[in-house]
Amino acid sequence: MRDAEALFAASRRGVIAVAHLAALGVPQGTSYRRCLPGGPWQRLLPGVVLLRTGEPTRRQLVEGALLHCGDQAVVTGVEACRRQGLDRPAVPGELIHVLLPLHLKTTSTGYVLVERTKRMPVPVRCDGLVVAPAVRAVLDECRRLRERAPIRALLAEAVQQLGVDPAELAAELEAGSKRGTALPRSALREITDGARSAAEAEAMAVWRRTGLPEPVWNFELRDDRGRYVATPDAWFDDVALAWEIDSREFHFGQPGYAATLARNNRYAAAGVAVVQTVPSRLRDDPRAVVAELISAYQAAATHPRPPVVLTGRHERVVHGA
Repeated sequence: MRDAEALFAASRRGVIAVAHLAALGVPQGTSYRRCLPGGPWQRLLPGVVLLRTGEPTRRQLVEGALLHCGDQAVVTGVEACRRQGLDRPAVPGELIHVLLPLHLKTTSTGYVLVERTKRMPVPVRCDGLVVAPAVRAVLDECRRLRERAPIRALLAEAVQQLGVDPAELAAELEAGSKRGTALPRSALREITDGARSAAEAEAMAVWRRTGLPEPVWNFELRDDRGRYVATPDAWFDDVALAWEIDSREFHFGQPGYAATLARNNRYAAAGVAVVQTVPSRLRDDPRAVVAELISAYQAAATHPRPPVVLTGRHERVVHGA
């Protein structure tokens, strides 16, 4: 069985184990010779080849990782999250994180990060791939990260885009290894307390430095005729001041400039003052943001309060530190 089309049909999207090729009549030596420079194939991993040259697709890399690790392998981490709907492109050099039962001896190699565990998850299938459930996958990735900001961002994306319940994340943290969980635990507490995006978590920290009254977060705002105005990220109800953390970096799927302009026009028509802040300023210049909030609050307090009301489901209330 050496016909190129037949070999491809027996592969996983062009990815196949050398042992499988041998069973199909292609000697091991022949397979490896075809992977030499100038040959028609390429070696992806030990014992795994791609039946063509050129840059492998991400899917082909994943298939190669699963072939290398065997039938009990489960893809986890950001790749598993991506397969379940996370809107985050792969970056060059990104490893594919694979879980294996503790007794197996396969080790990390090439672009594959192998983690042996006694807590193998019950996998889910996504487009034919065996992956860890989103709750486990996102925390497996977070345990490997060493900085708060990317951990907080990934947790927020999991809640926003994948519909993961923060309570399920907390339960998984308790059930799993405690290694590498200090930062995820801290970031998750912020989300559990109400921050559904990394930017809003930072905004809470900035607000606590202002000395202003507690705002409410993500309430729906309507005018005196019941017409929808907006759902401000933070709302100071006593003076009718809205605070918006405006960035698609954190609010994935949010419409662009035209929608933001329309929202601001509705604020203006309703007589609502609004402060807009991009996430980078929360991190890089929090003192200036504190000053802007205080000034805006004081200015709003000098004007009659417009007849707007909060309605809808209470998403969260911030509590002081």
